[in-house]
Amino acid sequence: MSSSDLKRKLKLYKDIPESLAVRLHRAISWLKCAEENSNNHDIRFLSLWISYNACYAIDEKSESDLTERKQFNDFIAKLVCHDHEKRFFNLLWNKFSGPVRLIIENQYIFKPFWDAQRGENTHWKKLFEQSNKDANRYLSKNEVAKLIEVVLDRLYMLRNQLMHGGATYKSKVNRIQVKDACNILTLFIPIIIDIMMENRKEEWGDIYYPVVL
Repeated sequence: MSSSDLKRKLKLYKDIPESLAVRLHRAISWLKCAEENSNNHDIRFLSLWISYNACYAIDEKSESDLTERKQFNDFIAKLVCHDHEKRFFNLLWNKFSGPVRLIIENQYIFKPFWDAQRGENTHWKKLFEQSNKDANRYLSKNEVAKLIEVVLDRLYMLRNQLMHGGATYKSKVNRIQVKDACNILTLFIPIIIDIMMENRKEEWGDIYYPVVL
């Protein structure tokens, strides 16, 4: 579904809670931004990540990496629970041999790899191999939430590289992972937004920065 499709659908739900309506309106706006910058993969990826962030981020006092990781996992588990049509699994199954596998098997967006460059983790290769095996096992056993966590863990590392100035704009060095990440998120985010709309009575948490007039 495109951003315009999702925007039209959102307007149909008159019973949607205001905070969720604002959350999804923001997410859809950044999805539209990504669509408008389809030829600029850096801007496209950042826009898609902001869209995703708008969907899951909740207002909590702690902003540690551990807290954000827990938000990730809790959010994904809730989405998968409501995914009665198994859209996530079908997407992962159909795309696993393409961009999903390429993202998972890219060592440059695996955090322990960079830890090792700083001398903090010399066993990153074993961890990397195990992570890849786990991803294959999750797919074969239909453990969708865990597989999504692996994929998003890689994408979060890429997000950090870009957001913290660890990559050059339009760099040739990271073009492959940025393009693959965009391809995955372009398919994932509309499903996320749609599931949240269809389950508007679910508690999705308080939004960051509510509208104040």
